[in-house]
Amino acid sequence: METIWRKLIQEIVDEIDECILKGDGETLTLRSLAQKLGYSEFYTTRKFREVSGLRLRDYLRRRRLAFALKEVRDSERPLLEIALDYGFSSHEAFTRAFRAAYGLTPGAYRKHPRPVVLRTKIHPFDRYFLGLGEIGMLKPEEDIKVYFVTIPAHKFLYIENRESNGYWDFWQKQSAIPGQDYETICGLLDSVPGKLDDCGGGEPNCAGGQIMAYINDPSGRLCDWGIPRTECWGARLAADYAGELPAQMLCRDVPAGEYIVFEHGPFDYEQENCFVEEKIERAMAAFDYAQTDYCLDTAPGRVMYFYYNPEQYFKYIRPVRRR
Repeated sequence: METIWRKLIQEIVDEIDECILKGDGETLTLRSLAQKLGYSEFYTTRKFREVSGLRLRDYLRRRRLAFALKEVRDSERPLLEIALDYGFSSHEAFTRAFRAAYGLTPGAYRKHPRPVVLRTKIHPFDRYFLGLGEIGMLKPEEDIKVYFVTIPAHKFLYIENRESNGYWDFWQKQSAIPGQDYETICGLLDSVPGKLDDCGGGEPNCAGGQIMAYINDPSGRLCDWGIPRTECWGARLAADYAGELPAQMLCRDVPAGEYIVFEHGPFDYEQENCFVEEKIERAMAAFDYAQTDYCLDTAPGRVMYFYYNPEQYFKYIRPVRRR
């Protein structure tokens, strides 16, 4: 039953974002969302909080504000129009909610944008946070695409942990550090404009420009393929990015370089996630660099990126150098 409710809550979360983007305020009521699921308003709100840890009305308000903030930041539309489009009854109501959430008025933010913590989209089916494993069997094996690319110079804005081992362990350890928890860091990154990998939607795991990375680091943890590295979470920015950056995050210049990509296409998140991960790991371990002009670049400071979006791909981008 809990698995069913996670799916139902995910439907609500997806519906909320879709309605916000369409400006369909009438659908964004507790009554309409409960009717969509076929349950009472009381039961829907109770289950939403059980599954997500959030009150539905609080999530909805903060998610509307997150979309509105990006309009304030990136457009020249009148603030009243933005307020009304995102469900606020007046300029004053919008200003009160905006100030309570971000500590300044919409007008002040438009004049001087700075990193703030946005309410990113929740993912009730996230196996890392809810302990939900995958089910079923993998479909017939599909090829892993392997190819080389040259990535131009850019900046990488990030937090790091030298002791963590994987995504879940990374965020468990970060949660013990003030201002370094998942909600704060992802919310801050969501407010930073111009992320190179941002596909829109403000979602972690690269759909909103946020990605995991591994930096070759002699003082870091030894990874499965024998290279000491530091695990990171952050976003790529243009090489000439000059905006304000969150104080609790690091930023490094990444020079232009060559990389090898191991990529799997779209897959069923609920049933195939761990199998796809294992398949890519095997492909990386078995790849014969002797048949190419390249070898892995283990020099300190080189960055490997990990992109994860089940609707598009699962891929590692590892630094290489010519022999």
